[in-house]
Amino acid sequence: MTNLNFKNILAIIGISFATTFVSIWGYSKWIKPSSSFDSNNQLPTNYASFFNGNAPASTVDFTPAASSASPAVVHIKTKTNAKRVDANQQRQRNPFSDFFGDDDMFGDFFGGPRVMPEQRASGSGVLITADGYIVTNNHVVNGADEINVTLTNKKSYKAKVIGTDPSSDLAVIKIEAAALPYIVYGNSDEIKLGQWVLAIGYPLNLDVTITAGIISAKNRNININARQSDRPVETFLQTDAAVNQGNSGGALVNTSGELVGINSAIASPTGSYAGYSYAIPVNIVKKIVTDIVKFGTVQRAYLGISYPKDDLPESEVKKIDEEYRIKTNEIQGVLVTDVVEGGAAKAAGMKKGDIITKLNGVAIKSSPELQEQIARYKPSDKISVQIKRDGKEMTFNATLKAKIGDDANLATSSKAAEKLGGKLETVDKTTAEKNDLSGGVVVKELGNGILGKSRVEKGFVITQVNDKTVNNVEEFYEALKKVSNASIKLSGIYPGYFGNYAFVLNLNDQNK
Repeated sequence: MTNLNFKNILAIIGISFATTFVSIWGYSKWIKPSSSFDSNNQLPTNYASFFNGNAPASTVDFTPAASSASPAVVHIKTKTNAKRVDANQQRQRNPFSDFFGDDDMFGDFFGGPRVMPEQRASGSGVLITADGYIVTNNHVVNGADEINVTLTNKKSYKAKVIGTDPSSDLAVIKIEAAALPYIVYGNSDEIKLGQWVLAIGYPLNLDVTITAGIISAKNRNININARQSDRPVETFLQTDAAVNQGNSGGALVNTSGELVGINSAIASPTGSYAGYSYAIPVNIVKKIVTDIVKFGTVQRAYLGISYPKDDLPESEVKKIDEEYRIKTNEIQGVLVTDVVEGGAAKAAGMKKGDIITKLNGVAIKSSPELQEQIARYKPSDKISVQIKRDGKEMTFNATLKAKIGDDANLATSSKAAEKLGGKLETVDKTTAEKNDLSGGVVVKELGNGILGKSRVEKGFVITQVNDKTVNNVEEFYEALKKVSNASIKLSGIYPGYFGNYAFVLNLNDQNK
């Protein structure tokens, strides 16, 4: 009985082996692996062969970049004290006040001052040095009376404004601390379309938040900085990393954890993230931050030309095409529509109608690209400009100048500017017209210099320096260069108040 069972088992094993062998031989004979589609022409039947033996790219691991960069991204909270402001200035600040009302309707009705309530806001910033220098957006700290910075370890510090640049929407603030984590600069010139990036910040007042996306476009101009500057600089990196209110001033980093941009804006019909966000390229950030820390203001250079905007209506494009006998949408470069007298381009020999194709060897295909390249230089820097004129290529060597045509270093050319301190901006056109001014310089922040120790108050509009009229910031610094004695006289007005005021400041008295 036992032998019979043993024989049965051997028979079953033999039959199984034979069946398996026949099945494998039959599959290899009649059913061959293929990289083509199946009989319904829908699905590939062999992925490995379809990719020529190479598997698809592995998933990117963001952990190292996130862990190295996030400690250097800080939470910024600001407070703006309640204050009485002119009704028209408040409406300028909040254009919807006429529709939704204000706290002081009688002040508005009679055209008098009104009370703007205390305001609190939050944003993000990026530590760039171990001793507490932080880069953020101008719109995050602009006008704030108090700035608090909280690190990822929950330690909080009071911060002071070192300098701002509304044109690029950048600002530098500082906290008093040491041995802080800071982020390493990357190179935004090396950024490629489709490259993975991380957006790090404090959106919607949440704790530090990290989102991922790709670079979806470069050199974007969305005309947002024109809200705070009459000379906006925009050449954004566009990403689809989720960014919301509160992310402003935060870091855009590559997969190595290097800073490649400062998050600044979103494109949204609702005010919340809707698919696109915009960051200031780090190569522009580096230049502007260095200027602010070293000089207290940005050393902005100009080539001295005019060129068409990228978003002109078709009727305007047609006029340009007819005037210059070109097809604007087909040119590879930037058309020069005017050359400023006394500017760098005019001195170099450039003419109206030239098409700029390269700047210091870098190809220029659009006005934002031209803006980005020029923004990296300061007055007195020498550059080569390659152009096309009547179909011929030509190269000019130009020495960049300040806007007023002076290639001097406006901020550092005068010791008076360094001692004076403060944050100064050209007065806006509405305020100037309302007060019958041809121009002037408004004191936005008093700072820690002599200006901050004087009787001058924020909002004062300087119209004269030592009885010499100044219409903008450039002319103001130009006037300071000529100060040769120990005192300086600042004359001007307080908008909304009657009379002219004059203050004499002693430049040698640091304790006054």
